[in-house]
Amino acid sequence: MADTPAETPVDTSEAPAGRLSTEEIEEALKNVIDPELGVNIVDLGLLYGSRWAEDGALILDMTLTTAACPLQDVIEEQVEQNLGPLLDEWRVNWVWMPPWGPDRITEDGRDQMRALGFNI
Repeated sequence: MADTPAETPVDTSEAPAGRLSTEEIEEALKNVIDPELGVNIVDLGLLYGSRWAEDGALILDMTLTTAACPLQDVIEEQVEQNLGPLLDEWRVNWVWMPPWGPDRITEDGRDQMRALGFNI
């Protein structure tokens, strides 16, 4: 586990044959819902980036709304459910710097939160 995202992330937007693109990765991860806030982790801004490791595994640089989040395992299980059928190898690199903040929430995420009654 690193404290910060990778210094030199590999661009996954144009993935090599047999690998998912950034768009495909994010689309799959939009099915992963933060259990406390009810918003997907992409629009919540918990996904800092993705890259391919030398061993062919997809590495997700992710954070949580707080380092003390008790539901980290739940989020990882949801990632497994959504990426497992698409990839042989993947792993989460939990990062804490920069810390997550509400400024990372996308406009779609803000709309989802408002629909759930949050004042954001």
